[in-house]
Amino acid sequence: MDLLTKEICQKIPALYSQEEKKPEDVKIIVKFFTPWSHWTWYATEADGFDNNGDIVSLATLPNWKELQDVRFFGFVAGDFPELGYFHLRELESVNGPFGLRIERDLHYGYEHTLKEVMDKVER
Repeated sequence: MDLLTKEICQKIPALYSQEEKKPEDVKIIVKFFTPWSHWTWYATEADGFDNNGDIVSLATLPNWKELQDVRFFGFVAGDFPELGYFHLRELESVNGPFGLRIERDLHYGYEHTLKEVMDKVER
């Protein structure tokens, strides 16, 4: 399964484009998770890096697979939940027990907000 799709690239805002928004106004665009543990990544923004290391908008690319990497910003719910950056290549490189990989939640819609997931995890 691809962790990123053209649809996600077209919907996810560029990095830093939502800095002035309140958490209740920021949408979660994609959710990644480890099926063998409690780690979950909720992405709200992203930009790509081309082969020259230049930052490019995902929405303008014909093929995101040609990028060197994609940097996301969002909420990481792990041992110490926090807002931060994470990279597509890092997520793709993780190998869990029995060959399990990080997955994208196919049923997670765009209606969830950053505030909602942060509140849920912090309980």
